[in-house]
Amino acid sequence: MTMKTVSPETCAVKKFIPAVILLFLLLYIIPLGNRPLILPDESRYAEIPREMLASGDWIVPHLNGIRYFEKAVLGYWLTAVAIGLFGENTFAVRFPSALATGVSALIIFLLLTGSGRGWRARLLSVAAYLTCLEVFAIGITDLLDSVFSIFITATLVAFFFAYQKDRPGIKNRYLILGGISAGLAFLTKGFVAFVIPAVVIVPFMLWERRGRELVRYFWLPLVSAGLIVLPWILMIHLRESDFWNYFFWTEHIQRFMSSDPQHPEPLWFLLPNILWGALPWIVLFPAAVAGLARRFPRDPLLRYTTCWLLFSFLLFSISRGKLMTYIVPCYPPLIIIISLGIFEYFARGKKKMFNGGAIILGVILIMLSAGQIFSQVIGFPVQRFFNRSENWKWIIAADGLLIWAGGLFLSARQKKPLKKLFLFCAAPVFILFASNYIFPEAVEEGKAPGNFLRDNLPAVKPETILVSDGYCAPALCWFYDRNDVRLLENEGEFGYGLSYDDAKGRLLSFEQFREMAGPAGDTESVLLFLASDRYKECRRNIPPPTEVKTGNGFVLARFDHKPRR
Repeated sequence: MTMKTVSPETCAVKKFIPAVILLFLLLYIIPLGNRPLILPDESRYAEIPREMLASGDWIVPHLNGIRYFEKAVLGYWLTAVAIGLFGENTFAVRFPSALATGVSALIIFLLLTGSGRGWRARLLSVAAYLTCLEVFAIGITDLLDSVFSIFITATLVAFFFAYQKDRPGIKNRYLILGGISAGLAFLTKGFVAFVIPAVVIVPFMLWERRGRELVRYFWLPLVSAGLIVLPWILMIHLRESDFWNYFFWTEHIQRFMSSDPQHPEPLWFLLPNILWGALPWIVLFPAAVAGLARRFPRDPLLRYTTCWLLFSFLLFSISRGKLMTYIVPCYPPLIIIISLGIFEYFARGKKKMFNGGAIILGVILIMLSAGQIFSQVIGFPVQRFFNRSENWKWIIAADGLLIWAGGLFLSARQKKPLKKLFLFCAAPVFILFASNYIFPEAVEEGKAPGNFLRDNLPAVKPETILVSDGYCAPALCWFYDRNDVRLLENEGEFGYGLSYDDAKGRLLSFEQFREMAGPAGDTESVLLFLASDRYKECRRNIPPPTEVKTGNGFVLARFDHKPRR
């Protein structure tokens, strides 16, 4: 009887994988529901799936009962499923984003495994991705970018596997898988799902002098992607024939090329964002580049991840409309390059650039901690970030920064590469975990109306007419389970949906509001919900309310002019 021998690599992987899983659970799952829902994005991306569940209409997205065509539907579907499983709460609406981040890390692991990288580089890449600052911030927030990024990552990884294979059957299976992933990305955020792989793959294939193979590489993914997206494309076209006109021209072409786009930013806007967003790992980038200098020309994975990082980033940068969240698909290749480069750097017996990066970041963190302490204690050098009643929060924040800095200094002092990397990776875990519990009230003010609305829920009857504006309406819908909120003057992002006949009357002028809510109005009860600043602007144009309640940067004004039944 022969005994199977287990390789040291297998033992190491089995030992460290539970630690990586624990890291994911600790940062992304356990504290997920502890922060309030934030306006405007989180309330919007929570409310649309809630209305899908309530109405049973899974084809046409609606927000506040009004057509909302800015995105496709898959992100809403995933959140609706999570709400169905976990209930209407912040944990549920953020769960798809957090899970997508974890799966993206797994795909990075599979890419490095399939490319023959050692277990150290594989596990470091996963841990680095999960502790990358912007990946973390977006992964615990109810946004579509993490879900979109997982499908883009899967598409590009599947293509690279296809590129590596010689057997036609295996190659075609990977190409089909890439097409399916691209189709799912399209169902999340639209046509950019096809543009990103194209701007990465075409330059890479030309670099590899295999440009003639592009036609053969693309037709199979296009067919499989088409089969994924075609059912919903046809159904929404039959239901809403104008969807593609708005979705394609307004949300894609005009946002990318218009001289007056939504979220206009200069060409360089995303560069500082990707630098701070890649903290703490970006400080190791110089060491990683030095480590890869010799290996780069003969390593197809490095050439591929370079194209992935460079050309996807350039695509987002040349767009006229930009948000920092757009660049989430750029982080997998950046983290892979840093992880592979660091081990090459250590293999050459060098440590100086690693130590320098860790020490510089540690000093910056100490300065930030000191600034936090001084600002809270004596109001210098900047205004207090936390209120006086939140002393425990800023103490934890300051301690977390110091713990992070201490871990970096210890990392720089270690001689063994694995200990250095373990401490470097573990150092920010405390502050990242604690960030879910020390959210400053000053940040919540005017952004997080949840507690304020819940406290006033008993005063809202089914017959109460709810009025708000384009900014606050999604939150009012979510917390009060309504989709009939009327909008006062400011239509916000509802402009397109309000152009339909069945949405007429949902937008009120000040004159119409006075007729409805004033003493001569024919309604029993009207409730107006606005941010405090907005209410101050409107106050001179509306009748005197019966009652006004304020809290956390918001105003709830009641207009009762007839006896209640």
